[in-house]
Order: sequence, then structure tokens, then C-alpha cells
Amino acid sequence: MTRIRTELFRQEAGKALNNRHLQEALSDFQERISKATATAFSSLSDAEGLRLEARRARMRAIENLDVLLDRLADKILNRGGRVFFARDAREAVEYCLETARRLGVKKVVKGKSMVAEEIGLNEALQEADIQVCETDVGEFIVQLAGEPPSHIIAPAVHKTKVEVGRLFSEKLGIPYTDDPVALTRAARNALRQRFLEADMGISGCNLACAETGHITTVSNEGNIRMASTLPRVHIAIMGMERIAARLEDHDVLLRLLCMGAAGQRLAGYVSYLGGPRQPDQEDGPDEFHLVVLDNGRSRILADEDFREILCCIRCAACLNVCPVYGKIGGHAYGHVYCGPVGSVLTPLLVGVNRAKDLCLGETLCGACRDACPLHIDIPGMLLRLRSKLADGDDGWGVKRERPAEKLFFTLWAGLVRSPGLYALALTAAAFLQRLPPGAKDTITRLPYPFHEWTQSRDIKRLDGRAFRKRWKELR
Repeated sequence: MTRIRTELFRQEAGKALNNRHLQEALSDFQERISKATATAFSSLSDAEGLRLEARRARMRAIENLDVLLDRLADKILNRGGRVFFARDAREAVEYCLETARRLGVKKVVKGKSMVAEEIGLNEALQEADIQVCETDVGEFIVQLAGEPPSHIIAPAVHKTKVEVGRLFSEKLGIPYTDDPVALTRAARNALRQRFLEADMGISGCNLACAETGHITTVSNEGNIRMASTLPRVHIAIMGMERIAARLEDHDVLLRLLCMGAAGQRLAGYVSYLGGPRQPDQEDGPDEFHLVVLDNGRSRILADEDFREILCCIRCAACLNVCPVYGKIGGHAYGHVYCGPVGSVLTPLLVGVNRAKDLCLGETLCGACRDACPLHIDIPGMLLRLRSKLADGDDGWGVKRERPAEKLFFTLWAGLVRSPGLYALALTAAAFLQRLPPGAKDTITRLPYPFHEWTQSRDIKRLDGRAFRKRWKELR
């Protein structure tokens, strides 16, 4: 199973903040992609209308998941494919391993799949002595480096070309170069033989369509098309929420996915998979399997406060504008889903208390909601998660964090409702604020338990005179 390290968010974020190369790479990437996305959306005659239409389609699909998934499965079964509904990561991994063992699979080529990362499929296959090769260039790089992806669509965004050049020289045995064209050619040469030797291809699923009974994969390198047509067996893995009811809905979502991901009207390669190769077809696998993963999604679906997060189409537009992600990158989040969407999804999947720092670490600036092609209210859900941490929640098994903080705000609420006590408290605070160190107008270090407020900034001292008193003088 994939290793979850969300408990280390604070430490990992601290390390990332001191990594100058990471900051430069993320800043450059965010600037380029967010501009390209904005330009792409501005080229549409009715971008806002399209986004609202897509949002309605996603919500309808989420509310009718059981019917749509059955319809998708029936169509794939009728074409000779196989469908497996996995309740959790263990069942999904076991199904893939059993299929590989039954068919004597020794080598696997994979297209980029966040769900496969979520269930730790690579590690499980390797433990079963099955070679796994990631074929997306970014995924190939991080696999060689022994790292997890750090971005949903740009898994190696944290690496410089110099680092990639050294990595390829060490792992692929080629002379060092930091020329992107030469590095891309080296990756292509290394991957070509893997495609020809592979027994099995594995891919994710960007979207599925219940009406047609197909899943859709998109890439700009053609690697998923190679992985889904050359090997004799193909397994596609999808989260249960990645489905559209009608082809019309699917096409709208596909357009928004490509625009949100890379500012493109359409990705370079779009493949539609719905079963094994038919007798009149030259390409395609002899066996086609679709694994539909729950792994906690049913629980999210049942909660009206968080159901909306299942509408996410994983375009990563929210990551590309997030000031927090832009400073710390994806590895700090300690889970496959990072950035704003990960700060909601990860606590719901692995435990709110366990991943509390993810939702507490976001700024709530709202940029993610504005950038999301579907206007998913990520800040609203972050606030609801924080509320559960403050008050506890039996339904989600959340234990109250920081009881003292809750007591403080309860007292504060009572204080601001009593003008006399509030004025008295301000007078006392104006006197006590002389004690902490700082300049005439600022405090540079507050005592415990307020010390974290001044770890990275100074705060203004209170004015000696209350506003009410000054207001009377002005009048």
C-alpha cells in the first residue's frame, strides 16, 4: 500500500520553504500554466455558461452513481470486457495481482494514474516480482528517482533539467546532458523497448461515459495509447466518481479538463477504451479489465457537506493558482492528492485528525474556487473540516483538536457580547502589550501559547485609546 505521511506536513513544508530551486520551479510553472488556462477560457464565447453546465452534469452524475456505474459495466461486459468493483485498495490490488498471475505477466507498462498511486499498485506488483515501468515522462523521471509524483498532471515539476540530466546519466547510462530535447529522446528510447516487451498495460481513467460504455484517457505523449494497445492485457483503474451520464456531458467535461490542466483546447491524444480487441480490429488487448474503486468515496458521497468534492475532474487548475502549493510543492502533503483539492480529499480518505494540518494549512483565499472549471467550493469544505476539528464529529470519527482554543473562542464570544467587559479587557490588553519585546508600534515576539503568530511576522500594537473614545472625540 502507498505510504501516507500527512502527519509530517509541517516538517516537510518547512523543508520545502527553504528549497530555492523548488520555489523557482513552482513559480515558473504556476505562472505559465495559469496564464495559458486563463487565455484558453477567455477564448470561449460562453466560458461561464460552459462551467455551470459542466457543474450541473457532474452533480447529476454524482447523485446517480449507482445507476450510471451499472450501465457502464453492462456495456463493457457485453463487449467482452471484465469489470471489478473494489471496495478498498486491498481488493483492487489483489484483483490486479491475480490477473497478472493468471496470465503469467512479468512486465507492465503504466500510463499515469493517480488512483494507482492511491492504492500503491506499483509497490505491490514489484513485491510480486513483476517489473513496472511508468511511461509518462514525468512519472518515468520520478520513478527513476524513487520519488512519488508532486503534481497531479506534472509529476516531476519539482525537478530541474540539471537534476534530470544527472539522474538519466546515472540510471540510463547516457552521457550527461541538460538539453531538454536530448533528455526527451533518451526517455523515448528507454521506453520504446519497455512497450514492446510488456505483457500488461495499466492506465487510469480521466473520464467514463455511461451512455457509450467507454472510459477515456488523455495524454500529450501518446504513452497511454501505446500502453493500452500493445500489451496483450489491459487493466484500467478508475475512482467510482469519474463518470458522466451522457456523451454530451462527457464532451463538455473533456474540454474543461484539457483547458484546466494545460490550457489546451484538447490534449494531444484522446483514447476511448471499452473492451478487448474485436475480431475486426488490428490493435488492442486480448483482455480488458476495468477496476472501479470505492476506497472511502461512498462515505464522502453520503455526506452532503463534502459530496461536491467528488465532482473534481483532476485537472489540477486549483494547484496552479494556490499560493500554498506554490511554496511547498506536492511532496509536503504526504499523500497522492495535494494542493487545495488534496487538502479536502486526503483528510476524508485517510482520517481528518491524521491529515488535519493539510486543511489547517490552506489560506482560504478562494483562488482555487475561482480557477476550478466546475467552481467547486473548496474553501467552504476546508472551513467545514476545520469546524469538525474544533468541535469533534462522531460521524467521521473526528476528535476535537486544541480544546484550549475552543475554550478561548467561547470566552471571546462572551466577551464581545458584553460592551463593559470588552472595554475593560481592551484597557488591560493595552497595558499588558507593553511587556512583549518589539518596537514602538509593533510586537516581535508573543509569549506562549500565542507565540506562533509572531514566528514569521510582527503584529501591530493596540492603540492606547479605544475606538469608542476616539469616536466621541471626533464628534
